[in-house]
Amino acid sequence: MDLGSLVQLLRGRRVVALTGAGCSTESGIPDYRGPDTPPRTRPPIQHREFVDRADARQRYWARSTLGWSRFATARPNPAHAALAELEDAGALAGLITQNVDGLHGAAGSRTVVELHGALARVRCLACQALITRDALQDRLLAANPGWLDRASRAAIAPDGDADLPDELVAGFTVVACEACGGVVMPDVVFFGGSVPRATLDAAWSLFDRGEALLVVGSSLTVFSGFRFVRRAAERGVPVAILNRGPTRGDCHAAVRIDARAGVALPALARALRP
Repeated sequence: MDLGSLVQLLRGRRVVALTGAGCSTESGIPDYRGPDTPPRTRPPIQHREFVDRADARQRYWARSTLGWSRFATARPNPAHAALAELEDAGALAGLITQNVDGLHGAAGSRTVVELHGALARVRCLACQALITRDALQDRLLAANPGWLDRASRAAIAPDGDADLPDELVAGFTVVACEACGGVVMPDVVFFGGSVPRATLDAAWSLFDRGEALLVVGSSLTVFSGFRFVRRAAERGVPVAILNRGPTRGDCHAAVRIDARAGVALPALARALRP
């Protein structure tokens, strides 16, 4: 792995990072489109489907109750630590992440825009009450005794999800908001949903501080991330991409590195150390 061209591009420039699922795979969290990712048995839930259909919410929470028990134990890997180190050294202005796992903050990164929200929070769609996912997990497990044992053989999927058969899901009890009895939803942007205006404004504000954009672990298939690469290209801001496999933004990249983030980023942090 030769990082010389990447080091040369980023040295002396204020860098903003854009991170995706490939930054967290080495923490044990599967991604959606990586080279080692098996095909999913079901597509991820859509925003409108969750809001409109009780059976879709039942399926989501049944799977998420199992997935969260594993997702919540994930810890930052060397890629997260290296990005925090780059920020401490003044080489990184901050990062915009498509991930909902909270691992950048856990690793010590301070300037983080969570573009798609965070699974650790749950919001009521009626009264907007906000609670922790851990608190909701306790209520879901109390309403479904023995659930983790019954569903223990399910395969873990991206974003705290799990693949479960319909006959198992059918017996799952969903809980409502304790404050008003409304529908609760993870505080994340599902597929088909929109990034909140305030979050997008914060992301663009951080993007504007950068003199180079470093993409880490994202195929850039989803427009919410690709838009930053496109804007960088329009402004003549150099783009570097570190990802396993091709990305939608490769044609805009001044430097393209195919490597694991947990290996390449610590080496990059060492090379850029003042």
